[in-house]
Amino acid sequence: MVRFANRYFASAALRGFGAFSLAAALLAGSALAPVPARAAEPLVAASAHVPDFADLVDKVRPAVVSITSKLTVEAASDEQGPMLPFGQRPRGHASGGEARGAGFIIDADGTLVTNNHVVRNAQSISVTLSDGTELPAKLIGTDARTDIAVLKIKTDKTLPFVALGDSGSVRPGEWVVAMGNPFGLGGTVTAGIVSALGRDIGSGPYDDYIQVDAPINQGNSGGPLFTQTGQVIGINTAILSPSGGSVGIGFAIPSAMVRDVVAQLKENGTVTRGYLGVESQKLDASMASAMHLSGDAAHGALVASVEADSPASKAGLEPGDVIVAVNGAAVKAPRDLAVAVADLKPGASATVTLLRDGAKRELPVTLATLKDDKPQKGDIGSEGSAQGLGLALAPITPDMREQLDLPKDVKGAVISGIRDGSAAEQAGLRPGDVVLGVGGRRVASAEEAAKAIREAMGGRDHHGPVALRVLRDGQSGFVAIDPSNSGEG
Repeated sequence: MVRFANRYFASAALRGFGAFSLAAALLAGSALAPVPARAAEPLVAASAHVPDFADLVDKVRPAVVSITSKLTVEAASDEQGPMLPFGQRPRGHASGGEARGAGFIIDADGTLVTNNHVVRNAQSISVTLSDGTELPAKLIGTDARTDIAVLKIKTDKTLPFVALGDSGSVRPGEWVVAMGNPFGLGGTVTAGIVSALGRDIGSGPYDDYIQVDAPINQGNSGGPLFTQTGQVIGINTAILSPSGGSVGIGFAIPSAMVRDVVAQLKENGTVTRGYLGVESQKLDASMASAMHLSGDAAHGALVASVEADSPASKAGLEPGDVIVAVNGAAVKAPRDLAVAVADLKPGASATVTLLRDGAKRELPVTLATLKDDKPQKGDIGSEGSAQGLGLALAPITPDMREQLDLPKDVKGAVISGIRDGSAAEQAGLRPGDVVLGVGGRRVASAEEAAKAIREAMGGRDHHGPVALRVLRDGQSGFVAIDPSNSGEG
């Protein structure tokens, strides 16, 4: 239609021009002169503002490397593709007892940064530079909680390197470039935009990913994410993918986190974090109602359990407390609590602001050191039980304690049965779960548990959800049970 319109208006204009020329010639009494033909010219598209990353790539490519890890026999048989859906730790591209990924050089001394899952369980690690030079790499340190690893290479060559930028200044919609080693194709470049910030994909307690739509595939793990100025603002780590390939949803660890972790790994070979000693879970609307919380009290980290002899225990924290701030910084979710505590050094003093029975309290606490055998968990999920809604409670007998492998100090009631289709079943409860408390109230026996549940359900015009604290497989947490989810009276 456009071309047709152009031809129509052009011919109309020529007809007008011809009539004007003929009239002018007749008036002037002169002969008509032929109009010279216009030379044919190739069509040229109008200039478009399309970003060109060629100069950027030429500048930073020498600092990006490919990494190959020779795996142990056990690890090789267990390796999968690198970028997996939510809830699974991504891995580097695995093939024939090898895992391949990417990394980047951050100083002239040959320090490299990559993902922990690229070098995990490696017997040996080799690095291939952009010019094809292959060098052995030494593992300096790893941090599984953030999936970051630091390596070191040595060479007589002058090593190019790139700088960690400011991920805090990144905005959604900004152009970024990802580089890596997808499927062993080293030096691959893809581009896209920042899609979102602060993504929690459930891979660990400190999730704070940058989401990008630059294509990222198996083997991109550990590669850098660049701004248009050549600054590294993230490490490409995971993708959301039903098929295993890129669908335009990738995630990168922000450089702010990388900088702190790398500095500790270079200095000590490990990362030291503060330790509080609580397991917390998210407060959704149902749980907030079950705990009789509203307004500001409905946001925070619900303390599911307190470890014995921990800083939290010594400070007086209890299951059912809702932590809303640490040193004045707001805590709206378990991840906020985990990050706030991890950012503090062991031995540091902190003030924990919490809500207990509707009243705000501030407890001073001295943090300990987070050990590898004491992982700090985030949201522990909905595990537990309820009573009066299709379940039966039984006392914890010596045989039951042995069968469930319960510590001697555990008190409460064992769920001995659940009726099909009941609210308890809808909540995900099962026989063998141990009821430790109702709301913030601890129970020491089946009788106490039954009484506490009856009291929690009674005295109200309508039966809202009831919060139970339950132990399953050594992990405790709160579960909200809503009577309306059952057909029972």
